[in-house]
Amino acid sequence: MRRLLALAALLLTLAGTTALTTASPAFAQETEQAPKTSLYEIERQVMCVTCRTSLSVAGGPQADRQRDLIKSLIAEGKDSEQIKDALVLEYGQAVLALPEDDGFNIAVYLVPVLVVLAALVLAALFLPRWRRHARAVAGAQQGPLEPELNAADARRLDDDLKRYD
Repeated sequence: MRRLLALAALLLTLAGTTALTTASPAFAQETEQAPKTSLYEIERQVMCVTCRTSLSVAGGPQADRQRDLIKSLIAEGKDSEQIKDALVLEYGQAVLALPEDDGFNIAVYLVPVLVVLAALVLAALFLPRWRRHARAVAGAQQGPLEPELNAADARRLDDDLKRYD
């Protein structure tokens, strides 16, 4: 139980540290100084509106037009959020590769978190039982560590050991 509490405390600490780091003004300044975006980065996040596949694998005239628009926006110095906003204005919400964060689509975000939490709870519940059971089985199977010697065998062993001294 102590290990579970320690693990939970560690996860909360890491989550808090990550949230504080990304929300800090120093982090914002670092991201402003970093390169704005790349075509590859945007292609992975948007869809071709004609064939409904990721723009990174889409081919055809519509995909090429979308890539040209993205390249021109990158040349203007736009960041990835501004480019995605411009694509949504041009082509609608269907251009975004991520599901919206409302309704049934929220399950895309929640299910993995719930599965990990359920696995941690199951491990915390069953691991101590498995360990106790394994110890009990190992203790029951383990015989005496040293065989008992009768007097004649002990005398013979002592004689043999004396020869090697």
